[in-house]
Amino acid sequence: MTDSERLGDQLAFGPFRLWPDERLLTRNGEPVPIGGRSFDLLVALIEKPGAVLSKRDLLKRVWSDVVVEDGSLRFHMAGLRKLLGDGQGGARYIATQVGVGYAFVAPVERRAAAGVSAGTVAPSADGIAGGDGGRTPALPPQPQLVGRERDVERLGERIAGTPLFTIVGPAGVGKTSLAVEIAHRRASDFGGHAAFVDFAMLEDSAVVPSMIAGAMGIAVDGDDPLAVILGHIREHRFLLVLDNCEHLIEPIATIVERFIDEAPLMRLIATSREPLRVRGEHIHRLGALPYPEDTGGLTVEQILAYPAVELFCSRVAAADSDFVADEETMHLAAGICRRLDGMALPIELVAVRAATHGIPATARQLGERFSLGWSGRRTAQRRQKTLQATLDWSYDLLPVAEKILFERLSIFVGPFSIDAALHVAADGSLGSDEVALALDELAAKSLVAVNRTGGAGIYRLLEMTRAYAREKLRARGIGEFAAAARRHASFYLDELEAITGDDEENALEDTTPLRQQLGNIRSALDFSFGDDGDLKTGVRLAAASAPVFLNLSHLIECQSWCARALAEAGHAGGGTAPEVELELQGALGTALMFTQGNGTAAGDALGHALDLATRLEDRWNQLRMLARLHIFSKRLGAYAAARSHAGRAVEVAAHIGGGEASGIARSLSGISHYLAGDLLRARAELEDAMEKSGPALRSRTIRYGFDNRSRTGIALAYTLWLAGEVEQANRLARQTVRETGQLEHGITQCIALVWAAIIHLWSDDLEAAEEAVEALSARAQASALGPYIVAAQGFRGALDFERGTRADALATLEKSIASLRAARYELLVTPFTLMLLWGLLRSERLRDAQDLAEAAISRCEGLGELFAMPELLRIKAELVRRIDGDHAMSEKLLRDAMSLARGQGARAWQVRIEKMLSA
Repeated sequence: MTDSERLGDQLAFGPFRLWPDERLLTRNGEPVPIGGRSFDLLVALIEKPGAVLSKRDLLKRVWSDVVVEDGSLRFHMAGLRKLLGDGQGGARYIATQVGVGYAFVAPVERRAAAGVSAGTVAPSADGIAGGDGGRTPALPPQPQLVGRERDVERLGERIAGTPLFTIVGPAGVGKTSLAVEIAHRRASDFGGHAAFVDFAMLEDSAVVPSMIAGAMGIAVDGDDPLAVILGHIREHRFLLVLDNCEHLIEPIATIVERFIDEAPLMRLIATSREPLRVRGEHIHRLGALPYPEDTGGLTVEQILAYPAVELFCSRVAAADSDFVADEETMHLAAGICRRLDGMALPIELVAVRAATHGIPATARQLGERFSLGWSGRRTAQRRQKTLQATLDWSYDLLPVAEKILFERLSIFVGPFSIDAALHVAADGSLGSDEVALALDELAAKSLVAVNRTGGAGIYRLLEMTRAYAREKLRARGIGEFAAAARRHASFYLDELEAITGDDEENALEDTTPLRQQLGNIRSALDFSFGDDGDLKTGVRLAAASAPVFLNLSHLIECQSWCARALAEAGHAGGGTAPEVELELQGALGTALMFTQGNGTAAGDALGHALDLATRLEDRWNQLRMLARLHIFSKRLGAYAAARSHAGRAVEVAAHIGGGEASGIARSLSGISHYLAGDLLRARAELEDAMEKSGPALRSRTIRYGFDNRSRTGIALAYTLWLAGEVEQANRLARQTVRETGQLEHGITQCIALVWAAIIHLWSDDLEAAEEAVEALSARAQASALGPYIVAAQGFRGALDFERGTRADALATLEKSIASLRAARYELLVTPFTLMLLWGLLRSERLRDAQDLAEAAISRCEGLGELFAMPELLRIKAELVRRIDGDHAMSEKLLRDAMSLARGQGARAWQVRIEKMLSA
């Protein structure tokens, strides 16, 4: 029986024909005696020409029924090579990858039983591997891509006119899947002539041309495979995908240039972690899959529309038929994708674990420790079965200098600049020039992500890469790790002390760079106060970072680090400079005041800061601390102290000179005057302060703990309302709220929103009031500002009462007043008491109202808080008339109230009193 008459498909290579079903091998038509194990080895290898099969995979395939050692594999492989004549007369069939496995490198043609080419890698009439115009069996299976349609379309449209596209990106981003998808979609443009070569497991560069020839289905009998390939394709269209080129980049680049120069109809797609850097190369940098930075306010459908989340959920659903994409699950899934930087491979690996352990448990595990050892699909290549294996692949290819830099860069938590990298990584063993060069190479190899927007290079390590590199750094010993961490803390100390200085305030205007560096700042603080850190650096760093935390409304963190620094200051060598202690005390007092209320600790800290500023004769810091003490005293209800601070601020501002200082002082004085009921003087001073205040800037906001212009504006709006100019007051309140919204500073926004809510409520504009209250609640919750959270609850009670929506509305308001007093936030007690009194009167709870009014009058007289006194007297007059029927006493109280209102210029109260007098 001749070869053509035999049954079943055959695989042809060189003079050999192989029938797997018949377990027959022939050479030039004659049967070749071959043992069963050797035959199985040959079939396993020939089924994947050009691919390196690991020793473990071959042992499992051929010796599935017994346990054997590697020696048996080597013995049978040597026999198989001898039987095939491998190496004789230039014939190459099996290549050894030392320490890895083996690959069949000769071209293979699959023929159907009837003698017709089956098309897997069979040469066409011109000797080039091709398909039938449909699916191209010479390519790996078509992947299920998610979120890459734009990349596929972009490359697919341009591939016809581009000799070489290199898809560049970090490990696990999905380069191979994209290349295979494009090849499948465009193969028909090349008459089905397409091939895929995976160099992942190959280390012997000499085998590269043979692997390419084998994948293309080109028989090579001589010793120059490249010449043979070019001879076949020089005038033909062909699409060739070269996958995982980074470790063989020089030999592959040389071959690719020959293809570009001598095969003009050939098109190449390469995947690599760095560009090939050859003529005619077009680079497509593949980024991570988009994921939501913040899922707040997003629906399940909106979250699932992000490709990273879609990929994660599709892989979980494939492995777990019970998976349900509900709201809680989607928020957790988005958080997982964010932690994984939108990288496709880590997402797929974690999805496999989530399908087994559940998404909540997986999210917790991922949050506790980023695991590099979680495994994925069994069918994945060994280097892609775990993140550890994927990164080992890249790390092992690095020169020594790049390995050292890569490890030291893991100290950064988030983005870093070239200056930061030089400061942290350079030392006696690695010079600055070496660091700069190595950083460029790491960026080129996609181990370091780079963003050159705006002309400045900003670098970062992806989370999984940083976790891997940090393990490597720790493995070098605590001394190496601590040295890098100390340089890291030193760098950020210098940076923060520079940007918070008087000459660098504009650096605090844009919050984006500050937010991006929070991870580095926190890491530097953690290390400095840790066992291997330097306390003196930690104390200075806490002081230098305090304005940043205040600026970004991270008041709890500010409070924590300042308190720790002050507690440790005595243990820091050389003591603490008074300038540093001043900043720590001032920031601590501000944070405590707005998060916990107006307790003794807050007042003591601010007072101590003022004493230090006075001792240092630092007038600007005196003005800063006086402004903070003024708001503290005002909130506390210590109005005499507030007036004293305002008077001293006027004196200090006179010494400083200039509009800004004068504007601050006049604002403090004006606020004190409206609280005392002197509305005419208050209005004059607040309007003068507004004229002298420059635009609302974050750099000024963090100097005082709040934005002075906004605080002045809302105080003026409240003064205008009391003066009876309701429309103008509401207009200014809205304008001030808009301005504070642009600042995005929690404390400043809450100050404006509290008084805007009062103005709108008292003007019967319930819609505007509710909008302000909702914004106040959201901002207070986001910044953990306890007293303002309580205030928002009180406002809701007042709104509910006005709308008649809840029976317990007044109880809510009463509870809020009690909580405000417990937090010593007396400033809002009087406005809230007025709202409660109005509600009690309308509810006919006259005795409760009478008791409350008497207590409020007594309290306001004791505090010197007189702006509400005319209205309190009017309410008392109404109660005396309605409860006691004493019209004479009622009229006397009304006359007293009118006299006081006229003296204050409080037209809003006058209108109410006149209405009662005329009734």
